[in-house]
Amino acid sequence: MHRFAIRREMRTIVSKKAVSLLDSCKFPRYMSLAAFQTVDADKVSGSEPAKVLNLVNGKWFESPSWNTIVDPLNGEPFIKVAEVGESNIKPFVDSLSRCPKHGLHNPFKDPERYLQLGAISTKAADKLSQPEISKFFARLVQRVSPKSFEQAMAEVSVTQKFLENFSGDQVRFLARSFAIPGNHLGQQSHGFRWPYGPVAIITPFNFPLEIPVLQLMGALYMGNKPLLKVDSKVSIVMEQMLRLLHLCGLSTDDVDFINSDGKTMNKLLLEANPRMTLFTGSSRVAEKLADDLKGRVKLEDAGFDWKILGPDVQEEDYVAWVCDQDAYACSGQKCSAQSILFMHENWSASSLISKLKDLAARRKLDNLTIGPVLTVTTEAMLEHVEKLLKIPGSKVLFGGEALKNHTIPSIYGAIKPTAVYVPLEEILKDTNFELVTKEIFGPFQIITDYKANQLPLVLDALERMNAHLTAAVNRGPGPSERHLTNVYIDVVKVIGNTVNGTTYAGLRARTTGAPQNHWFGPAGDPRGAGIGTPEAIKLVWSCHREIIYDVGPVHSQWKLPQAT
Repeated sequence: MHRFAIRREMRTIVSKKAVSLLDSCKFPRYMSLAAFQTVDADKVSGSEPAKVLNLVNGKWFESPSWNTIVDPLNGEPFIKVAEVGESNIKPFVDSLSRCPKHGLHNPFKDPERYLQLGAISTKAADKLSQPEISKFFARLVQRVSPKSFEQAMAEVSVTQKFLENFSGDQVRFLARSFAIPGNHLGQQSHGFRWPYGPVAIITPFNFPLEIPVLQLMGALYMGNKPLLKVDSKVSIVMEQMLRLLHLCGLSTDDVDFINSDGKTMNKLLLEANPRMTLFTGSSRVAEKLADDLKGRVKLEDAGFDWKILGPDVQEEDYVAWVCDQDAYACSGQKCSAQSILFMHENWSASSLISKLKDLAARRKLDNLTIGPVLTVTTEAMLEHVEKLLKIPGSKVLFGGEALKNHTIPSIYGAIKPTAVYVPLEEILKDTNFELVTKEIFGPFQIITDYKANQLPLVLDALERMNAHLTAAVNRGPGPSERHLTNVYIDVVKVIGNTVNGTTYAGLRARTTGAPQNHWFGPAGDPRGAGIGTPEAIKLVWSCHREIIYDVGPVHSQWKLPQAT
C-alpha cells in the first residue's frame, strides 16, 4: 500500500476510535441545529473542521491567520480559529477606546439597559434550560476540554442558574445605592456603584462556558464594554454562546470577541488601556499583567488548595468519595482541585487510602472520568513525581504511571490519578516546601498526615503557601455536647488562622464546586476576583462613586467669613 494511503487509513482508524469513545459518554446525537448554532458538536472533525471567528464593531469576521486546534482525544486537526495578529488589533483598540469611562450605562445614564440585560438573561436562561441546547453546550465542552458528561452538564447548569438568578429586576438591584443624612438642610450623601467603562476579560480552557459567561455578564450588568478573550483551544464554546446571547437580544456592539496569542493580547491591552482587566489563569501571567497594566486588574489565579481531616473518623465512604472528586474530577484541571490532603493520624490508621485508591481506579478514559491534561505533559507530571520521591519518606500511594492504549497527542498529558505521600516534617523544610507546593494542573495530589499535637505545624504550612483560593476543614459532629464544643473550637482555630477565599467547613467539606449560589474566589490579595454572586459582580465590575447633593438653602444670617 502506498505510504499516503496508509496514512489516510491510520487517520480513519484514529478518528473512528475517537468517535467510539465519545459515543460512550451518555449524550444523544443531534438531529438539527438550533437557530444560533454554526457548528454541530457531533460532526466536528478533520473532514468537517469547525471555524471560530472574531467579533468587533458588531460584525463577525475571519482573519488572514488561522490557528489549527487538534482534537485532545486523538490529535486530529478539527477546529480552525481565526487568530488576530499584532498588526490587526486596531479595530479592537478603537472599539474599546470609544467607550467612555462612565460606561455604556450607569444609574444616571440609560438605566433602561439594566432592564434590557435582565430580559436577555431571562431568555438566555430559558434557552439553556432546553435539553437540546444544554446538551449541545455540554457536548461542545467535552469536545474541547474533555470531562465526563456529568461534569460538562454541571458547567452548563451553573451557567443557566446564574442567568436565571439575574433575570428581571435583579440586574438593576446590583446598582442599588444608599443615602446618608448630611450636616444641614439640603445636604445628602449618596453612594453608587459605577462602571469602569472599557474593560477586558481573559479566561482559561478548563471551564470554557461557565467562567467567561459569568464574568462577561457581570461586566455587562454593571455598565461596562467588555473585550473577551478565551483560550483558543476552547473558544468555540464561547463563540457559540455569544451567538445565542445575540439571539436573545444582546446587541452585537456590546461585546468584542478576539482570538489571539498571548503576545498579541498583551500588546492590545497596552494600546487600548482598558480601565480594568479580569484575568483567570496562571499566577505567572497574572503577575505580568498586574505589572504591565499598572495594577488595574482583578485576578483569579492559581490555587494550591488544601483539605484538613480532623480526628473524627466517620462516614469513610463519603469522605473518600469527596476527596476523589476534589482531586481527580475533570482530570484535576480545576483551580479549586484538592492539591494537598492533611490527614489526622486517626485517618491514617483507617481504610481511607485504600478507598481512595479504589475510587481512582474506577476512572476510565472511556467515559472521560480521566482524560487529557491540556497544560502539562505526561513527562512533566511524571518528572515531578520522581523529584518528590527523592524526599526521605516519600512514596507513591497510587498512580504515578502514564495512561496506556490511547490516542491522546503527546502535546497533552495523560496519567493515571496519582497521590504521593510526603511526611509533614519534610514538607516544612525550606529545601522541599516550594517543590511540594508546586501546583500540578492535572490528576495529582500530595497526601500527608499529622499527629494530635501537630496542628500548629499544619497551620504553619498553610501560612507559607501563596495561593489562597479554596480550602476544606473536615470535622464531623461528636457524640456529646462537650465534644461538639471541641469540634467547633478546632474548626474556628483553623479558619481563624487561614485566608482562603472559598472555604468549606464540616463533615461534608470539599474544595471544588463553584455553584452560582455562593462566592467563588481567592482572598488575601486586594487584586482578588470573585465570581457568581452579587457581591462578586459589584466588587469586580464596578467601583464606588459618592455624590453629595448640597442644594441649600443658604442661611439668611450667613456672612463672608475670614480666610482660613
